[in-house]
Amino acid sequence: MSNRDIKLYKRLIQQAKPYWKLIFGIFMLDILATPLALLVPIPLKIAVDSVLGEESLPDFVYRLIPAAEQSKMVILVLAVILMILVALLTGLQSLGSSLMRTYTGEKLVLDFRARLFSHVQRLSLSYHDTTGTSDSTYRIQYDTSAVQYIAIDGLIPFITASITLFSMLYIIFRIDARLAFVALAISPILFLITRLYRTNLRQQSRQVKKLESTALSVIQEVLTSLRVVKAFGQEEREQERFISHSSDSMQARIRYELSSGFLGLLLGITTAFGTAAVLFIGITNILTGILTLGSLLLILGYLAQFYKPLKTISRKVASVQSHLASAERAFDLMDEPPDVLEKSDALTIARARGEVVFDNVSFSYQEDQPVLQDVSFVISAGTRAGIAGHTGAGKSTLVSLLTRFYDPSSGQILLDGEDLRDYKVADLREQFAIVLQEPVLFSTDISENISYAKPGASQDEVIKAAMAANAHDFILALPDGYATQVGERGMRLSGGERQRIALARAFLKDAPILIMDEPTSSVDIKTESGIIEAMDRLMQNRTTFMIAHRLTTLENCDLLIMIDNGKVVNIEQDVARSIKIELALNRLESAIIKNN
Repeated sequence: MSNRDIKLYKRLIQQAKPYWKLIFGIFMLDILATPLALLVPIPLKIAVDSVLGEESLPDFVYRLIPAAEQSKMVILVLAVILMILVALLTGLQSLGSSLMRTYTGEKLVLDFRARLFSHVQRLSLSYHDTTGTSDSTYRIQYDTSAVQYIAIDGLIPFITASITLFSMLYIIFRIDARLAFVALAISPILFLITRLYRTNLRQQSRQVKKLESTALSVIQEVLTSLRVVKAFGQEEREQERFISHSSDSMQARIRYELSSGFLGLLLGITTAFGTAAVLFIGITNILTGILTLGSLLLILGYLAQFYKPLKTISRKVASVQSHLASAERAFDLMDEPPDVLEKSDALTIARARGEVVFDNVSFSYQEDQPVLQDVSFVISAGTRAGIAGHTGAGKSTLVSLLTRFYDPSSGQILLDGEDLRDYKVADLREQFAIVLQEPVLFSTDISENISYAKPGASQDEVIKAAMAANAHDFILALPDGYATQVGERGMRLSGGERQRIALARAFLKDAPILIMDEPTSSVDIKTESGIIEAMDRLMQNRTTFMIAHRLTTLENCDLLIMIDNGKVVNIEQDVARSIKIELALNRLESAIIKNN
């Protein structure tokens, strides 16, 4: 066993540790299967040897039936009753074990999924941008179930099968040692076959899960971009892409199942040879009078019970490889370090004044491709700062650094005189309300979407925020008012309606710092005027960062920061004058180009 496997097992044990009492209960229930399995062949032996034959009854039967009543019919009835009773007890044991397995397994998986989901939410945006979300989704939803199999469906049957194995072997030795040695002879062969297949099955399982995750990514991409797919008529192309990736995963799955099935075939053939050898020698012993027919049937019954756990152990060792591959993938995701780390002695902050300083801030997503270079400026509390620049200049990256979606590669950003990295992340992000170019709404009703900014807000608070955002009137005009379902990503509403709900959310949060990233770029002029009016109210007494392509949107700002190629090229205090000059220059440039 490699060091990686040892470490993996330790982590799995640690994950299952809070549920050890439940797991122990399952183990005890499964242990009951061993004595019940030992009782299964006894009614048949009694019927054959003591009803059809003249052999004496087992000792425990003598205690149940007085000597005067030991007729053939009474013994037969007793054998039938014993058979039914054993079946009933076996069924009850199986039912209890199944219920406890399901409850414990689901709790175990839910806990693991919740931990992994919590961790994934805290990973940096750059990680998700690089790897995509479908692989993380697959690991959270499917790979985490491995902990249930290994801790419950793998480990417990392995232990109980071992106990059953040695119990059966002991009894067979007591009945006929020679047959016991013959039955035991195939054990090394079974373990050798299992060992040879183990590594190959683990590698194949990793490949299956990787390809299945890729196929899932196609589904996610298409369904989240369905309007684009339909607009360009690419349904058939996406269908072919999905089939291609799914076919690869299907072929990998078939190869895995073929290897697993061939392993089962080898195990079955090997145990068949052992059973055949015992049958041959047992019949020979009956013919020579060494063994009775009932005793041979008992041995064969126990032999089936002996080989069953032997095959179970071998198959569990093999099948657990698939689940170990899943566990590796889940723990690998858990081990991904978040780019934004919180200090152990991080500062708390209730409500910031809103003074922001960028001090020689540089940032790059990749080392050789800087996005921001030596950016420096000071924004006093309550200032409305407009940020302008061409697409790709670094405007959105700048405000992403402000909210600590990323940390600067060099330099520092100060909020009220303290480096952002010195604050608790949750406290820091409570200081910001964000309105994006494409507002993000969730598949619930309007009221819940607005109150997302302040869980537990009263309906009066929600309505007040909607009125401030000029959203109340259109909401009341909807069929269900504030209870209207907005659909996936809010697609049942228009762009302007979605934007006003996003503004209402920002009003409800009442954060001291406001970030608005192209808030009016996707709406018409008429809708824009209502949104700008609401934005003016929202910006009052707040430090505001507003990103816009249209300079006229920034006319009410106190400060204009011009960014080009990741550098601050100009900072203007007289924003209205600067915008007029910029617009005049743009018109002049257009006229010159037209005349030429």
